[in-house]
Amino acid sequence: MLYYFLYPLRGHFGPFNVFRYQSFRAAGAAVTALLVAFILGPIILRRLRAMAIHQVVREGTPDSHAGKGTTPTMGGLIILASTFIPTVLWMRLDNKYVWLAMTVMLWMGAIGFLDDYLKLKQKREGKENSGLVERYKLAGQVSAGLLLAFYLWEFPLNVLPGASTTVPFAKYVLVMPATIGMAWLYVPFVTFVMTATSNSVNLTDGLDGLATGLMAIAMATFAVFAYAMGNFNAANYLQLFYLSGSGELTVFCAAVFAASIGFLWYNTHPAQVFMGDTGSLALGGALGVVAVLLKSEFLVVMIGGVFVAETTSVLIQRTAFKLRRRKHGLEYARANRVFLRAPLHHHFELKGMPETQIVVRFWIIGIFCALVALSTLKLR
Repeated sequence: MLYYFLYPLRGHFGPFNVFRYQSFRAAGAAVTALLVAFILGPIILRRLRAMAIHQVVREGTPDSHAGKGTTPTMGGLIILASTFIPTVLWMRLDNKYVWLAMTVMLWMGAIGFLDDYLKLKQKREGKENSGLVERYKLAGQVSAGLLLAFYLWEFPLNVLPGASTTVPFAKYVLVMPATIGMAWLYVPFVTFVMTATSNSVNLTDGLDGLATGLMAIAMATFAVFAYAMGNFNAANYLQLFYLSGSGELTVFCAAVFAASIGFLWYNTHPAQVFMGDTGSLALGGALGVVAVLLKSEFLVVMIGGVFVAETTSVLIQRTAFKLRRRKHGLEYARANRVFLRAPLHHHFELKGMPETQIVVRFWIIGIFCALVALSTLKLR
């Protein structure tokens, strides 16, 4: 929005020429996101406390989390506000990439908000805190992926085929299902990516600041990729596919990065507020949609390595439990779990590692994964 008000005045005031640069507007979005988080954060936090919107402790979490039942939740509203306001202010409003990213993030956030609301309502009514029925929650996530995939397939945002993706470390390689008559595979592929990313962030959000910090690292990394792929000279030098218009996603990624950092101010241990599904599903949706729009779906596995490990631990635990229960009985299955508890961060908790230590070490692993991903820019 500011671009349209200030950039045309560059002839009268030369410094306004900086609004043409995505890097400048991305930095502006990041600073604005932090300010919004610091201004609106306390207001939203007071409101959540006044309404007694407390965290519903998940079944199966360690006993040390029992005291967190009085911590406000739905703090994802801070993240959403700190992302949308700066993005709209600093983006070019004619860019479809950013509008798609924000729409998907809002969609996932709405699903998470409904889930959080139902959990709290059921808790107050003395019912089981199941929240939104699992199949309905999954249907909302799947529908977001389906609609996004169909739109990109039918209305490509650039000269590259809509039903396509790229492979990390490969030079000038573009996987195009359309060329082999299997473009329909793109739809379930994107749907899987969107559902997997949103759920993986949701599963990881189990310790104070864990998912928030990892998302900040991931979105900062994707901001670099968005800028490189959207800049013709940078894309040509790094031998990347040039995606015209995708550079504007740098503004969105920078806003999500700073919104996560701003939320971390309140979410660091001991947390004053939790993001809830409102925030975790929204952030997971943002991560997935940026990967899809940048045709970097395989790269998100690398950047979000910790998210992948957390989700994999849950899948392994559940699969092994079901197989052992079927073969040896319930008691044997309970006594011979693969992990002490899943997701993975709870396993380390039960092994005696302090919560803050787990969080910081997972952040370090997340930074390592981001650096490996960034190496793909030159190792091709």
